[in-house]
Amino acid sequence: MKQETMTAVITGAKKMSATNTVDPSEIAKFEAMAAEWWDLNGKFKPLHMMNPVRLDYITRQIAAEFGRDLQGPAPFAGLRLLDIGCGGGLLCEPMARLGAVVVGADAAERNIPVAQVHAAQSGLEIDYRHTTAEALAEAGEEFDVVLNMEVVEHVADPLGYLTACQQLLKPGGLHICSTINRNPKSFAMAIVGAEWVMRWLPKGTHEWTKFITPDELFALLEQAGLTPVDRKGFVFNPLRFTWAISDRDLSVNYVTAATKG
Repeated sequence: MKQETMTAVITGAKKMSATNTVDPSEIAKFEAMAAEWWDLNGKFKPLHMMNPVRLDYITRQIAAEFGRDLQGPAPFAGLRLLDIGCGGGLLCEPMARLGAVVVGADAAERNIPVAQVHAAQSGLEIDYRHTTAEALAEAGEEFDVVLNMEVVEHVADPLGYLTACQQLLKPGGLHICSTINRNPKSFAMAIVGAEWVMRWLPKGTHEWTKFITPDELFALLEQAGLTPVDRKGFVFNPLRFTWAISDRDLSVNYVTAATKG
């Protein structure tokens, strides 16, 4: 990419409005790792490994909700999609390739130019913004789909954050949220295993006390004005070193789907 193009991309990042659900200490963790988003063997290796099952779940849910044929060209054409906590764009880019109009938002400012540069190199038009769900809701933005993946366990006020996500959805819109369960197994897998043993993530990336059980998340979604319709587990097989979707095992990583009215 030409230097002047890269400079324009970086300086074009939109500024974030202050909100009361952002946890500055959590943002600082991801700011420090921003440059490694597209390194398959870097600090975000677990997300790259998990991404195929995340995409499988997301695309199937969107297709079912909006009556789209995933085998057709640009199946998500006409849908406006928001990825909150977009990071380097690991989900934004495939959604854009499927035809959606994509906005990627992140409270960690350094993530935005990384995502913008990679999208430009990939020939994709994605609207990346340094902002928050609350700021977007205050501005009156609306979307058919809101992706909220591995974010809710990092915010200061989960209910306030999920309420903002609900406000961002059009009537009939779809909200997909993934997070980590809170139990001894999740401590062993997500913190001891991923951070201490495998060193996939820096120590302290996650706080076990901020993890949310599936029942707690369903209750929060309902309080926020959403209707939960599905939940599945993302299960890691340490022998095969692969991820799979499970109907029953929500003991560590899991994902939910909810609709608005």
